[in-house]
Amino acid sequence: MPSDSVHVRAPGKINVYLGVGGRHDDGYHALATVFQAVSLFEDVIARPADDFSITVHGAEADAVPLDDRNLAMRAAKLLAAAADYHGGVALEIRKHVPVAGGMGGGSADAAAALVACDALWGTGFSQTRLHELAARLGADVPFSLHGGSAVGTGRGDQLNPALARGRFDWVLVTSHEGLSTPVVYEELDRLRDAEGALADDPAESLDVPIPVLQALRSGDAVQLAASLQNDLQAAAVHLRPDLEETIRQGVRAGALHGIVSGSGPTVALLCADSDTARSVRNTLQEDGREALQVYGPVPGARILV
Repeated sequence: MPSDSVHVRAPGKINVYLGVGGRHDDGYHALATVFQAVSLFEDVIARPADDFSITVHGAEADAVPLDDRNLAMRAAKLLAAAADYHGGVALEIRKHVPVAGGMGGGSADAAAALVACDALWGTGFSQTRLHELAARLGADVPFSLHGGSAVGTGRGDQLNPALARGRFDWVLVTSHEGLSTPVVYEELDRLRDAEGALADDPAESLDVPIPVLQALRSGDAVQLAASLQNDLQAAAVHLRPDLEETIRQGVRAGALHGIVSGSGPTVALLCADSDTARSVRNTLQEDGREALQVYGPVPGARILV
């Protein structure tokens, strides 16, 4: 039965591997990625309403749109249309994942909104149906529903669970200045075009290298550090050269390796264990960086009781 309010928590993500194919005529790129959900969460509270509205709380709340540009708003309306539900919802978003930081904060909001509205309205959609709706909202939204570690192919929305043993400890270095995902992809295409690297007929699908999956299965942070790769990193660094120095600074502080998360500008530094991550975080904070200690994998969107 419908509830008075539903509180859902969904995680941000890191792409521990991101391979990007050439640009197709529809503007999209084939992707092969490995997502890992980490312990930095978005909270979405859904309450009954006659219409659709959003309020946002958090350090970067002013940067979040409150209309149909917001993925959570689109998620709620998409679910209402699919369920033939004629009411609305008041969504309250409590943001902790950096805005435009390459960690899928907006996708986490959308996934949380789908789960919250499904419970609030008593629509009873299956996980498979919610996944189908999530895929219509964006490549990262289905993963935010499932969490854990997963391989994403196609446009990143075709998911298969990836076995990951143990826990991986990360330090995230955030930035007040975000990066637009479309702009980063455009810069990647421009750099490839300048290098003559664009294929006339881009591949429809890509594969994740076996060493990345082996590293996750082994639970070995050293092995995973050697496999970290992000094809968008060159474009992100070209737009924001300071990101390269951030990675070097993290490694000097004790991290195994670093990578730009998704389209950036958040930098994810993989550490050997939680004690090392704490030390790296403290060192970076002493140097004036905004650094957070997180771990993964964690579950996807879940209702909090």
